[in-house]
Amino acid sequence: MSLHLVITFMGNDQPGLIESIATVIASERGNWLESRMCHLGGQFAGVLRVAIEDERESALMKSLLALQESGLSITVKSDPVNVKSVRRSLVTLDLLGSDQVGIVSRISGLLARLGVNVEDLQTELTTAPMSAELLFKAHGLLKLPENLEPEALKDELEGIASDLMVDLRLHKEL
Repeated sequence: MSLHLVITFMGNDQPGLIESIATVIASERGNWLESRMCHLGGQFAGVLRVAIEDERESALMKSLLALQESGLSITVKSDPVNVKSVRRSLVTLDLLGSDQVGIVSRISGLLARLGVNVEDLQTELTTAPMSAELLFKAHGLLKLPENLEPEALKDELEGIASDLMVDLRLHKEL
């Protein structure tokens, strides 16, 4: 029987980092299912999901944890394969405004209070084309609870956007 593992890792950014993880997974006949990875501040970090046969799990865990000797930080968790997924509305959030302390805290606090699950979130600092002012940019995918309509979320978010003086757009996913 096959099981799924979620693996997180972080280490100094260098050539061959992904290859070292991929080689271990392949050597234990694991199947690399999906991943998200990026370079941030001299570090390279990622999260990935792997399918592996039950009898190969401990060998894979041992081999992955051995990579820590090379300075790589690794965590492995079981991913329950048979979790029932509830169909909920998905919306995309795009935010752009002057960089300031507390933007993510204010937005994520509201989302948590409303029971909205953040499925994906990408943020970055960029410079404004004409003024070179630092701008904070966020793009996220949000899963709404059954009792929350996208318009109601938009109304709530617009109040915070107004306070923060940021441009915020919400789009319903098809």
